[in-house]
Amino acid sequence: MQVRIYYEDTDCGGIVYHTNYIKYCERARSELFFSNGVMPNTDRIGLVVRHIECDFLDSAKLGDLLVVSSKILKLGKSSIILKQSINLDTKVIFEATIKLACIDVINKKIEKIPSEILKILEAMQNG
Repeated sequence: MQVRIYYEDTDCGGIVYHTNYIKYCERARSELFFSNGVMPNTDRIGLVVRHIECDFLDSAKLGDLLVVSSKILKLGKSSIILKQSINLDTKVIFEATIKLACIDVINKKIEKIPSEILKILEAMQNG
């Protein structure tokens, strides 16, 4: 997924504010489902961030065009571990390993990943 950097994305130094890289990764995960005509959640079930580790390797600035890529490292029955990276041209400027858990958002209990979501994740993993 491509992301253009706008003024609102930058800090007072003119570079992308650090938390925005995590937001771009979230958008890329959501876009995976939207592009397949599926919502990334249901009325009761959602994927939530359980754990995240980030490396800020370089920075982006106003006007830059970034590419966010995602790779599944492990797909379980109720969780997923992803490696997401953000590139500026050919240079990796941000990497994150993210563990998502599937939960019943009402009861706040772990649930199996719904089949329509699982199919998209499996296609991504095999893809």
